[in-house]
Amino acid sequence: MPELDLEKIMEMAQNAQNELQKAQDNLDSVEVEGVSGGGLVKVRASAKGRIIGIAIDDSLMNVDEKAMLEDLIAAALNDARAKADQAAAAEMQKMSSGLPLPPGFKLPF
Repeated sequence: MPELDLEKIMEMAQNAQNELQKAQDNLDSVEVEGVSGGGLVKVRASAKGRIIGIAIDDSLMNVDEKAMLEDLIAAALNDARAKADQAAAAEMQKMSSGLPLPPGFKLPF
């Protein structure tokens, strides 16, 4: 098996780093939606975890239901975060599949 020279290895590492940065930058444009209460509370977020918006059904706008609304918002946020993590992992997998990485090499995620 031919040995790679140091310059070639450094070039490959730089290319991998550039591709990783592009993929990370792209994560803010990927949107997911977290839902709770059967759709009564919805949270839109980027795959990077930035909250874009929250929608609350009018039926939940009752002072007596404040605790339930708070729980539903927290659940929707957690759902959005989990989906954002999944979307980010999928994007990173797509990016890394095209890189010439040695067997067993893992990106820092």
